[in-house]
Amino acid sequence: MKTEKNHKLGFTCAYTPMAILDAAGFLPFRVLPVSNSPDQAGHLLHDNLCPHVKRVLDRAIEKDLPEDLAGMVFMNSCDAMRRLADAWMEVRPDDKVILLDLPATNERTAIDFFSGELSRLAETLAKWSGSPVTEEKIALSVDKYNELSDLANRLNGFMNEGKLEGSGSRMQELINLATSLPVEEALDLFKTEIVKAESSSPIKNGIPVFIFGNVMPDPEFFSLFESCGVHIAGNDFCTGTRMFSSMPYTKNRSIFIQLSKNILEKPPCARSFDPLKPGGLAENVYEKAKACGARGIIGHTLKFCDPYLARLPMVRDKLQDTDIPLLLLEGDCTLRSIGQQRTRIEAFVEMLR
Repeated sequence: MKTEKNHKLGFTCAYTPMAILDAAGFLPFRVLPVSNSPDQAGHLLHDNLCPHVKRVLDRAIEKDLPEDLAGMVFMNSCDAMRRLADAWMEVRPDDKVILLDLPATNERTAIDFFSGELSRLAETLAKWSGSPVTEEKIALSVDKYNELSDLANRLNGFMNEGKLEGSGSRMQELINLATSLPVEEALDLFKTEIVKAESSSPIKNGIPVFIFGNVMPDPEFFSLFESCGVHIAGNDFCTGTRMFSSMPYTKNRSIFIQLSKNILEKPPCARSFDPLKPGGLAENVYEKAKACGARGIIGHTLKFCDPYLARLPMVRDKLQDTDIPLLLLEGDCTLRSIGQQRTRIEAFVEMLR
């Protein structure tokens, strides 16, 4: 099914409420840090800054973006992302840009504040599109993205069982497509893939491992892991399964309050923090690894990512007291950087046998 949208609206963070973009008549388009654009971001940003941010900015500088990109929605999720929003307006001054402040906690005051930010987003997009963005329209879009979330969970299950042809690399390819296609087409794509998986025989050629981190958008990353003897039993990345989380709501309450609560209570990445569970990230990683039957855990994070640099020691300490070994890797969003870790990955897999 094809759906006409006015223009693409870019975003860079898994916390972006794609349903509101869709309800406003725009096609949500995740600008991924996957490109052959030359390294030019250093002219505007410090060299020791998040490679995700720099590679996205490289795409903007090189005009490696859709011609019908109407603007960008940025989440103020970390200082590097805030700097990207500033640099984007320098490089592409004609783009419409909005920056939403994203709380780090899910306390009541944070939920109330963020609901106001979501309402501001809807009002801004209504001005950009020339059409009102009502709560009814948003609810209809939420329904579609909730269905997409359910289908993504089913596909993850098939990947774990070894029934998804192409395994982790195919799963990432599907997620990348789903963040650049109209949601109706993404639903059709996922349903077609599920039908194929349902009739497939399980194939597990490696040691089950759970992989987590911030950004791993290139399907080839997962192919490299699998070539080292890894069976990807599950993963948790900002460019992966974290993109799609179910957002239940009821019709007798503000859709903005409910979306705010759902978004802020998602399984956290390192920049989020639950004051009642300071070790929440470590516990979440361990629980997900156990749930998918992983015999090992690999954490892959980007250089200069301050939130993960602050949280990883806690994850390491937590897992030292469990029965699941941990391997930590660092990269820069290029296949070359992860390829240099091949020997370490192979040695880790051999230890798990």
